Amino acid sequence: MSHEMLSILGLAAMFVVATILPVNMGILAFAGAFLVGTTLAGLTTAKILSFFPSGLFLTLVGITYLFAIAQNNGTIDWLVRLAVRAVRGHVIAIPWVMFLVAAALTSVGAVSPGAVAIIAPIALGFAVKYGISPLLMGLMVIHGAQAGGFSPISIYGGITNGVVAKAGLPLDPIVTFLASFAVNGGVAVLLFFALGGMKLIGQQVHMAGAPAGAGYPAATPPRYGDAETEAITLERRIAEGGVASNDPMANNRFYQLSTLAGLILLAVLTLVYKLDIGFCAISIGLVLSLMAPTLQRKAVAQVTWPEIVLITGVSTYVGVMEAMGTISYAANSVAGLASPLMAALVLCLIGAVVSAFASSTAVLGSLIPLAVPFLHAGTGVDAIGFIAAMAVSSTIVDVSPFSTNGALVLANSPEASRDGFFKQLLGYGALVTVIAPFVVWFLFVVL
Repeated sequence: MSHEMLSILGLAAMFVVATILPVNMGILAFAGAFLVGTTLAGLTTAKILSFFPSGLFLTLVGITYLFAIAQNNGTIDWLVRLAVRAVRGHVIAIPWVMFLVAAALTSVGAVSPGAVAIIAPIALGFAVKYGISPLLMGLMVIHGAQAGGFSPISIYGGITNGVVAKAGLPLDPIVTFLASFAVNGGVAVLLFFALGGMKLIGQQVHMAGAPAGAGYPAATPPRYGDAETEAITLERRIAEGGVASNDPMANNRFYQLSTLAGLILLAVLTLVYKLDIGFCAISIGLVLSLMAPTLQRKAVAQVTWPEIVLITGVSTYVGVMEAMGTISYAANSVAGLASPLMAALVLCLIGAVVSAFASSTAVLGSLIPLAVPFLHAGTGVDAIGFIAAMAVSSTIVDVSPFSTNGALVLANSPEASRDGFFKQLLGYGALVTVIAPFVVWFLFVVL
């Protein structure tokens, strides 16, 4: 058996073991990367370590740290209330607001993980507070980000268009953009109906924060310990006029405003100036922690370390697979198929599977050139349609918990149900990985 096949079987074995036993799959993946890399691929330890996704690690740590601070001091609840007021209390509109805001950010040039990192914590905070499915809210944010991801001025769009132009293939950026928006929008509609969106019809939140009962959801229970309890209790005391001017917690609203300013600064630095979101989030979180070190004492403990180990471990193993030629081995075998239509389908499938664990842009850059021979050969496969199919197949799977977007949503999911949320996200990601390539292949290549 070839080394490439052994590495694929190794990944499958990790899934089986992690499913049967309560063992973090990231630990298995780190060990697998070392064993497979040194024994089968002949890689040095230093080379294997170079596959560790340091950028993703820093992003997850920074974002979860910063938003733990925002949760502890009540800022997230405050932002949720502002969102409710913006849609006049109609809860049913909130998932679509999140979808459209994420789409707008990526369509004007924001990187998809950056948009998800900023929107997802707020969306999931709203979901917990008002009884909406967290899975629905998280997926609406991701699909929104992917919907706008292929506009002509976006990151994905620019990279894909460059690869296509370099390969000498026909190019229509608008078709790719509209294809991605239509497919992700259609999936969002299906998710809305499948995950309880219809239950939100007629549900309205009282602007002043009515108590639970009479059709209104209960307030978010404190999930992070005494710090949040103190912050929320203070807010109620201030509203009731029961806080003395010398109360050390009386400046909490100022602290929340400072936190909001920090979140806006994060968006500006990452979306406009293209600075690293992980470093920016940690730096802003540090400043906020120095302002109230006692209140934020639990923020570091709330970083989602088990999920970070899982995601970075699997990414490291996939890096080893790429280095030893497993991805190229599979793709080159497919590109030589006699039927161009079948070759196009299998390339879409490979793009989806690989992108669920690795960089979507890297997949587009490596697989599109493999299709050049049969696209130029007059076989009847439309190049523009194939590019659209590849683009959607390789990015819609970013709902996987092992991709950056899926990882960000998982890291910000409700702590009490995070294991179940991971399984739901993994199952949905697997379903999309299998079904989406067939759908887009039929829509954009066959038809």
